[in-house]
Amino acid sequence: MIGKVKKGMSSYYAIRYCLEDKKEYSEEQKQEMSIGHLQHKDRAEVLEYNLCFGSNARELANQFKEVEKLSRRVEKPVLHISLSLAPEDNLTKNQLIELSQECAKEFGIADNQYISVLHKDTDHQHIHIAANRVGFDGKVASDKNDFKRMAALCRRLEQQYQLKEVLSPRKFLSPKERLLPRQDIRKDKLRTDIRQTLEKVNQYPAFEQHMKALGYKVIKARGICFIDDKKVKIKGSEVGFSLAKIEKILDLKQQLDVQQAMRKQSQTGNYSRSGQQMLMQNSGYEPAGKSTETQLSNIIDQLLKPEYGANYVSPDLNEGYKRKKKKKQHLSNNF
Repeated sequence: MIGKVKKGMSSYYAIRYCLEDKKEYSEEQKQEMSIGHLQHKDRAEVLEYNLCFGSNARELANQFKEVEKLSRRVEKPVLHISLSLAPEDNLTKNQLIELSQECAKEFGIADNQYISVLHKDTDHQHIHIAANRVGFDGKVASDKNDFKRMAALCRRLEQQYQLKEVLSPRKFLSPKERLLPRQDIRKDKLRTDIRQTLEKVNQYPAFEQHMKALGYKVIKARGICFIDDKKVKIKGSEVGFSLAKIEKILDLKQQLDVQQAMRKQSQTGNYSRSGQQMLMQNSGYEPAGKSTETQLSNIIDQLLKPEYGANYVSPDLNEGYKRKKKKKQHLSNNF
């Protein structure tokens, strides 16, 4: 089991996320992705209303706000908790309600307003709890060591309900436990598929088409995410390939292709001056020597390693740019 805990200022947005479908999908997309037990349309099933009631997020949020007024000193009165089970684990509705109640006790909100909701849009069961940290007595539930408490709660619930055990966040582990390897096979596969695809293509449409052929649904907006054949959604940034990084790699590969084409044509003598100028105008790139091609290749190779960031620039190439800039400045100063 994996647990997450967040605090916020808006009860409305927290409750709306719990009760409503995801906004980034159209009705057609939700119908398309609702296969088997997956339910992207009307994905939320309320498990429990605790000391609150309402048919929508606005009604519930208004009730939360009335109680929040009892403590004007708290900056973030909203608690948003999620508990995710492993795909092979499956609990009954009553057990999921017990799970949310145990969680409420652990975080001191058992006597506060909260709703617990089951989401049905993933291949694993996961519940959300939107709670008011402010109680009817005006006291605020403590957020001290909340991440550590969540890790301990998950380990306890795993034993109680015989769920698949998951390692706690590394900083909460003992020195011995920190040495244990951590692996996410699904993310490892996606990382490999992205890297191998980027090695084969140099334009985004071809990249997306190839990823779809591998069984992924690609969603591109301000970032990029991939949905595999099990309907699990993973952001590209989670596996070391953000949208900015993917686009940068593809742009560099296009630059490299143009540079190589111009060099080869000039070497064979089959490349007219007018043809060279036309290619330069269409591509926007200036011809360069073989050393620049090598530098571009090195940058691409390094960017294909997820440990490098999207804005990584080879030190060697960067130094070359600096030398050219200094030379231009020196020449301009002499005239």
